[in-house]
Amino acid sequence: MSLNVPDLAESAFRPDLLKGRTAFVAGGTSGINLGIAARFVQLGARVVVVGRDAEKARAAAASLGAPEQALGLSADVRNYEAVHTALRQAVEAFGPLDIVVSGAAGNFVAPVLGMSANGFRTVVDIDLMGTFNVFRASHEFVRRPGASLIAISAGQADHPKTLQAHACAAKAGVNQLVRVLAMEWGREGIRVNAITPGPIANTEGMARLAPTPEANARRIERLALRRYGEASEVAECAVFLSSASASYVTGAVLYCDGGSGLGDASDRALSDGIA
Repeated sequence: MSLNVPDLAESAFRPDLLKGRTAFVAGGTSGINLGIAARFVQLGARVVVVGRDAEKARAAAASLGAPEQALGLSADVRNYEAVHTALRQAVEAFGPLDIVVSGAAGNFVAPVLGMSANGFRTVVDIDLMGTFNVFRASHEFVRRPGASLIAISAGQADHPKTLQAHACAAKAGVNQLVRVLAMEWGREGIRVNAITPGPIANTEGMARLAPTPEANARRIERLALRRYGEASEVAECAVFLSSASASYVTGAVLYCDGGSGLGDASDRALSDGIA
């Protein structure tokens, strides 16, 4: 069995799947979220990427395509009014929103006694309040019926991890927010789902959580698929949730994690289990 990353030339999605649709990607200037934005553009969507740094947002948009297909805007997801303004500007540029992705996140490694209340609050504000702000502010701008809202969650929502109290609390809140919104907004034809990525290569998150080659090797050894994922693979999940193929999917958390959420799949764990 090959452990190579799949070639997107073999993707199940037709090249013009998202033609005529508009996507808003918060936190879309780098990493997983930029990968999602890039895939949306490849499939024909007009995409607005949003980040705190205006120059990075413009550069990210420029990397995606022509001005008529990609726009970069600046907003801090912790600021509701700033998010609302960015959403309004997106609609003025490209029309009603068909897809909204909330992916801005913050994290650092620290025990509870080693972090301040401000540090804890910062992660909760970016991850949880940021998702609330993006989704709540987007409600008036999305196409209904048919809109797809997607939160980028994390395995910490389900599995408590030492040194990650802030992220565990924030992402658990994100998952529950997704479920509640799916119930409240479903009658309008708005679907709300989440994606939980596992360890994804070449992202800031993995640089923080596995900063050395040794730490990377330990993480990979525990993964069922024995490799890190790619942003393009998470993007395929976002495309699915945005497509007609997922028209009856709402309130779901889709795991794209190489089996990391299942537990330790290392040879050592297997041997211990047999013993």
